[in-house]
Amino acid sequence: MTMPHHLQTALAALGLSEDINEIRGVSTLEQAGSHDLCFAENNAQAAAVALSQAALILVGMDFPEVTGKPVLRLADPRTRFFEIAACFLPTSDIEGRHPSAVIHPDAMLDPTVAVGACAVISAGVQVGQGTRIGAGVYLGSDARIGADCLISANVSIQRDCELGDRCVIHPGTVIGGDGFGFRWDGSVHRKVPQLGRVVIEDDVEIGCNSCVDRATLGITRVGRGTKIDNLVQVAHNVSIGCHSILVSQCGVAGSSTLGNGVLVAGQVAISDHLRVGDGAQIGGQSGVVKDVPPNTAMFGTPARPLKQSLRESSALARLPELLRQVRHQQERIAQQDARLARLEQRFADADAIDQADD
Repeated sequence: MTMPHHLQTALAALGLSEDINEIRGVSTLEQAGSHDLCFAENNAQAAAVALSQAALILVGMDFPEVTGKPVLRLADPRTRFFEIAACFLPTSDIEGRHPSAVIHPDAMLDPTVAVGACAVISAGVQVGQGTRIGAGVYLGSDARIGADCLISANVSIQRDCELGDRCVIHPGTVIGGDGFGFRWDGSVHRKVPQLGRVVIEDDVEIGCNSCVDRATLGITRVGRGTKIDNLVQVAHNVSIGCHSILVSQCGVAGSSTLGNGVLVAGQVAISDHLRVGDGAQIGGQSGVVKDVPPNTAMFGTPARPLKQSLRESSALARLPELLRQVRHQQERIAQQDARLARLEQRFADADAIDQADD
C-alpha cells in the first residue's frame, strides 16, 4: 500500500523524505502501531516516546534524545500533527443529488451543491457553492445557506434562517425552532408569536443535538468563528459574539448578549437579559445571574470572580472543623458563665450575711 500523494506532500513540507511510505494513520503515543504517526507535546513524555511503536513521532526542537526512535523535530509539533491528521479525514459520503431528496422547484441551489437521501428543501431556499446537505436534512422556506457548508444528517434549519460560508452543523441540530415564550392570561399560558429569525455568521461550527431558537422579534445571532459543542441551548434573541466557545450542556436564556472571545464551560446556565463581556470565562456548572465584566473569570452558583469563589470553597471545606471549634468555644463559655454565676452568688450570699451581722 502506497502513502497517499497529499500525505506525502504534507510530510515533505515538514522536511520529511517522501520515500517514507509506512505511515497509514495517526494515533496517540500509547496506542500507535508500526504504521502510525503521533506527537509528543512536552519533554515529560520522553519515556512514552521511548516505548511507542509509532512509525514517526513529531517532537519539539529541544526534546530529549531518544535512542532508536524515529523522531522529527519541529517548532510546533502539535499544530503540525493535526495539519497532517486532517489528511486522514474520510471523504464526504454526500455526492450528487439523491433521487429520494425533495427539492422545491423555487429553491435556488448552486450546481455544485450535493444533497443526501430524503432531504427536504423548501420553496425560496438558497444554497451556495460547494455546500453539502446530508440525509434527512430539512431546510424551511426562504432559508439561506452560504458556500462550502456541511449540513449533516437530520439537521433542521427552519424558515428565514441564514447561515454564512464554511459553517459546519452536526447531526440532529435544530436552528430556528420557536423560542420559549408564553404569557399567563389568568387561566392559561398563551403562546407569544415567534416572528424573528436566526443568523449564523461565517465559520461557525455547531455540535450534535444543539438548538438555536429564532428570535421573538428581530434576530438571534451567532458571531463569526464561534464554536458550539453538543447539547447546547441558545434561546430567542440571544447574541453571541465572534470566536466564542460554548461547551456541552450549557444554556443561554433569552435576550442575553455574549461578547467576543467568551468561553462558557459545560453545564453553565446564563440567565436572561444579561451581558457577558468580551473575553470573559465562565467555569463549569456555574450559574450566571448578573452581568459579567470583560476579561473576568467567573465560577460557582451564583457565579462570582474565580479567586473569590476559590477562597469561599476553601473556607467551606474547613466548615466542619470550624463548627467543632465553635461548639467547643460555646461549651467553654457556658462553663465560664456558670462559674461566674456561682462566684456572683457566693459574693451575694456573703454580702447578705454581713448586712445581717450589722
